[in-house]
Amino acid sequence: MVQQNSLKVNNNDLDKIVLFDGVCNLCEYSIQFILKHDKMKSLRFASLQSALGKQILEKYKYTQHFDGVIFIENSKLYSKSAAAFRIARYFGGYWSRLQYFSILPVFITDFFYDIISKYRYKWFGKKDTCLLPSKETSSRFLDI
Repeated sequence: MVQQNSLKVNNNDLDKIVLFDGVCNLCEYSIQFILKHDKMKSLRFASLQSALGKQILEKYKYTQHFDGVIFIENSKLYSKSAAAFRIARYFGGYWSRLQYFSILPVFITDFFYDIISKYRYKWFGKKDTCLLPSKETSSRFLDI
């Protein structure tokens, strides 16, 4: 069980969690997009800057500089383009086809991911505070 106050994370709870940069405007737009297109409403969210996000990264011994999004599915961590493609599997309709780009070599998809990630603050801006979810979506955020 994920407990916000004591920040204990059990392996059973590490499923379908999207970790995102909470101050990045592009990341916020992406989370809003995911919320709209996750037809089963099965994905949950936490910011990378939150105590819970940091604890999850520590649990997975993820020490790389995190840029953008990380996805936990079936207790396995995915980053960069692999995370984006895994998340796309939960979209309904036409948008679910984004996952087909995962057949491209990782060095190509990560190359484009890294460029966007590197310039995301310059192109899309940055906020001083993390995303605050709406009343309708707040139950899907683990770190509020």
